[in-house]
Amino acid sequence: MIDYQGKAKHIRELILTSLTEAGSGHTGGSLDLVDVFTVLYFCHLRHDPAQPKWEDRDKVVLSIGHTAPVLYATLAAAGYFPEEEMMTLRKLGSRLQGHPSYAFQLPGLETCSGSLGQGLGVALGMAMAAKMDGKPNRVFCVMGDGEQQEGSVWEAAMAAAHHKVDNLCAIIDRNRLQIDGGTEQVMGIDPLKDKWTAFGWRAIEIDGHDFDQIKMALELADKTVDRPTVIIADTVMGKGVPSIENNNQWHGKVPTAEQLGVFLGELRVES
Repeated sequence: MIDYQGKAKHIRELILTSLTEAGSGHTGGSLDLVDVFTVLYFCHLRHDPAQPKWEDRDKVVLSIGHTAPVLYATLAAAGYFPEEEMMTLRKLGSRLQGHPSYAFQLPGLETCSGSLGQGLGVALGMAMAAKMDGKPNRVFCVMGDGEQQEGSVWEAAMAAAHHKVDNLCAIIDRNRLQIDGGTEQVMGIDPLKDKWTAFGWRAIEIDGHDFDQIKMALELADKTVDRPTVIIADTVMGKGVPSIENNNQWHGKVPTAEQLGVFLGELRVES
């Protein structure tokens, strides 16, 4: 039996402590994606931390590269590299760059990312290559909801549906906030599910903090044929730390040493 709550709490602790040590980074989005990443890496993906280059592995593309701490912390917790390395986040020469950089050869990292709107196209290429080679790989692309304002996302979406790339699954972090405020105030993206459906995708809306719903949606994506799947995960920015939840000021802000103690205490209370 997998202790999802325990693993998610531990990953949030790694995120908070590493961001505080770094003194810069993105807290809110990293925290709210933890539950999705917990299910992906500890339940759903076909992967092996001991063989990070296994040819038949499933792949995760983090298109919203500024939320790299959630990817790094999950990879560390899954055994891809020592958890102590999290304290090198954003430091000169570290493998844990502020945005994922493939050049540093971090185990479990599939590609560079951070230029918003680009990840889905990269993931589409990986998924199409797997199908052409007759490989079983599935590819998962994690995007932000503010990122849905990028035209390149919809170009890739159209191509994926046209080519019936059913081994591709996009996951949208729908926290309704971006650096400048609410997504619907900056540039409205609703009705999001209807738009993806119109582009030929199977669209599934879930509570992005409900482990059962996350598992169910990923299983449905696996079973979908002749079209890609998008999972729209309704999340709370800063999830797990009540003091900062739903506050877009924490998009690109990190805790002070004093705040870290408070935030970790809130995590313990919530668990």
